[in-house]
Amino acid sequence: MKNLPQKQRAIFLDRDGVINKSIMRGPNWVGSPRELHEWQWTDHIHEAIRKLHAAGYLLIVVTNQPEVPRKQLTIGQLTALHELMCRELPEIDDVYACTHDNEDNCNCRKPRPGMLLEAAKKWDIDLKNSWMIGDRAKDIEAGKAAGCKTCLIEYGYTYPCDPDLTCKSLLEFVAVFEK
Repeated sequence: MKNLPQKQRAIFLDRDGVINKSIMRGPNWVGSPRELHEWQWTDHIHEAIRKLHAAGYLLIVVTNQPEVPRKQLTIGQLTALHELMCRELPEIDDVYACTHDNEDNCNCRKPRPGMLLEAAKKWDIDLKNSWMIGDRAKDIEAGKAAGCKTCLIEYGYTYPCDPDLTCKSLLEFVAVFEK
């Protein structure tokens, strides 16, 4: 029997709330940074990313950015934010950003799994042995729809969902994962 190359495992990471801190833009509105000066790293993100990378996982960011079609964020601003993220976290292998809004009915906007499926095709990813980590129900739904295991980073502002694991931070996920 021929030895086939092994598919890769990945950790799919939502951006806002997992890598960088989300911004409260109103009493019930959790938003994204729009300018470089608004960007704040989540606690211990550099250590967590290094450990996940060292464990042999591809690290792929999948993020909804509806502020672009809402004219609250330009593609240039989004690019600058992602350049900062990738410069500071060089272990990140790829970034996928959906710049559609809810009514656009695209396949890439979470909770649909389009970004994960596109990355799986490009990187030859074994989705069953990969994880989707996010801070919202739509991240968990996208991960499940793609066939991944899921982890919710719990901040108390998400709708009920059914993740495989719930943690307070990405570093806590790493600690559970390493056991």
